[in-house]
Amino acid sequence: MQNYNWNYPTTMWVGENRIKDLGSACKKLNINKPLLVTDNGLFKSKIIQDAVSFLKKENLSVEVFSNVVGNPTGSNVEEGVEFYKKNKCNGVIAFGGGSSLDVGKAIAFMSGQIQPIWEFEDVGDNWSKANSDAIAPIIAVPTTAGTGSETGRASVILNEKTGEKKIIFHPKFLPSIVILDPVLTLELPPKITATTGMDALAHCLEAYCAPGFHPMADGIALEGMRLINKWLIKAVKNGKDLEARMNMLTAASMGSTAFQKGLGAIHSLSHPINALNNVHHGLSNAIFMPYVLTFNKKEIEQRIIKLCEYLDLKDKSFDGFLNWTLNLRKELNIPHKLSEVIDEKDFDIERLSKMALADPSTGGNPKKLTVDDMRTMYQHSMQGKLF
Repeated sequence: MQNYNWNYPTTMWVGENRIKDLGSACKKLNINKPLLVTDNGLFKSKIIQDAVSFLKKENLSVEVFSNVVGNPTGSNVEEGVEFYKKNKCNGVIAFGGGSSLDVGKAIAFMSGQIQPIWEFEDVGDNWSKANSDAIAPIIAVPTTAGTGSETGRASVILNEKTGEKKIIFHPKFLPSIVILDPVLTLELPPKITATTGMDALAHCLEAYCAPGFHPMADGIALEGMRLINKWLIKAVKNGKDLEARMNMLTAASMGSTAFQKGLGAIHSLSHPINALNNVHHGLSNAIFMPYVLTFNKKEIEQRIIKLCEYLDLKDKSFDGFLNWTLNLRKELNIPHKLSEVIDEKDFDIERLSKMALADPSTGGNPKKLTVDDMRTMYQHSMQGKLF
């Protein structure tokens, strides 16, 4: 497999065994004492042991913060910032799945801020209140192909006091260097490969359907979906397929690059479920996808027909794409109904609906939404009833 470097605008080092260049990435950014941020499960793996070894061979003094939790919280970030400062680190390597990347980026950001993290929620120009010069340099190394957080300008962090997931945004959340190495994803189990792949699809799909004029985002989203159509099932069926893994990593990065145009109700409905019911983000996105598609049909039908042409589907209609989505979920063993992963007694639909409406992703939905719309989409998703 050939290696590549590209910039768009993030510097991407892409290819087999590029993780060996991690020390070079640190030196390029003048990081001599990096904090490697990962989760506890990955911390025990050979992948992390090798990465630390590569850094030490370059005479870099590395510290590891591995207390990242799924659906990371504000206190999780605070703990990481304290660890960063205590060990006098001067840069962050965010290494792992979406949670590790989000926490790593947030630690680098908050290491130079005085105000609480919630002051920088992605609302209006909140980001402009930050001290941009004090943000530590970031290297991102994804080990899953889904969130695309490595090319994103935000982190999704749970506010434990309110139970709400908040999007924390700043242009300098964008990592300075990203290493996309498919070897790091070869051990991902089929279930995680499937749900993270569906997360990447949701990013591309919602970016493409979001209203507004952003032809660059549209083009990236379209090609991302073509790659997912071609490679996701192959990556799930044969986890050792290096080419499939590489293309899925690329598609995930493309999804995150594209969704600066906007997201929509798939994510609005997902974030409260992730926060209150601890459902995996990629899984909830996959479940909500056909319900949101059919809810938005009138507004997006013509764009979906163009998408069918680009994907070269046999049935180039809205229903053709819907059936492609449903068949893909079925082949990946994704539950059709939300009630298959959440018990009715734990489903606080009124609270969830209000949280979904308030989610920053809501503004990017093709159809203007109300709290009644959110409630109705939740009901349909629980019942398995398309619109």
